[in-house]
Amino acid sequence: MNPFHRLVVMAFCAMPLIATAADSQSQKTVADPVLKQVIAGDWRTPEQTARDKYRRPGDALTFWGLKPGMSILEIQPGGASWWTEILAPYAKRTGGKFTATGPDLANSQHPDDAKKARDEFVNHFSNHDLYGDIAIVNWGPKSAPLPANTYDFILTARSVHGWMRTPGMVDKAFREFYGALKPGGILALEQHRANPGPQDPEAKSGYVTEAFVIENAEKAGFRLAARSEVNANPRDTKDHPFGVWTLPPTLVSSPEGEDKKDPNFDHSKYLAIGESDRMTLKFVKP
Repeated sequence: MNPFHRLVVMAFCAMPLIATAADSQSQKTVADPVLKQVIAGDWRTPEQTARDKYRRPGDALTFWGLKPGMSILEIQPGGASWWTEILAPYAKRTGGKFTATGPDLANSQHPDDAKKARDEFVNHFSNHDLYGDIAIVNWGPKSAPLPANTYDFILTARSVHGWMRTPGMVDKAFREFYGALKPGGILALEQHRANPGPQDPEAKSGYVTEAFVIENAEKAGFRLAARSEVNANPRDTKDHPFGVWTLPPTLVSSPEGEDKKDPNFDHSKYLAIGESDRMTLKFVKP
């Protein structure tokens, strides 16, 4: 084999595996019986399960490489997290450990609403028999680093665009995720996907390019292991009047900062589109 051909083969072998939309059809049969059980769990509300057709939790978690007994960290899960309702029971049933980040209580500049949201999360997931002992770790722009070499699996879903509005936060996030994972650990990332091209540095529309995410993850030391089209939505034109939040489930009908809803706004077009087109990326800490 001449040197040129050798370089081509090496480059091809180094490329991350891409799971296509066709591949996602084959992923519909989730092999992990416990994962099937928790996705079908009766504690999940109808509002949550209605989103499964867009978010495909079994397919996504299988693609990312979730395994029994893992130590899991979910980033910024919210008050009644969609993913927590799956991941915490899964960890409980498989002998793993589930941790979530919460508003940084050591930051005196956090609004009272942040502490209230953290308390609501704790209360919502207080059923030990179902969710296990959920740990909460402070995290935010000024928080201390996450515990080092602790987690097997970190999930961050639709958060990158929010970090981009705080200077230095994107760098802090990926750097700390890398440090918090054990060697070989997985960073599972889902994010509203912008079309290729220049990236708005503040991601005002909520959409972020894959190139921006990959560049920042790799800068922190991660290796892109694979990418999947399991959460792709070709109907999403990404040019909505109120950004990605025009789409379900949010269905915003007024500019950012305005709480009022326009009663005359026609949501039918956006309901027909469904939830956003999303990148689904798997990064690994070497």
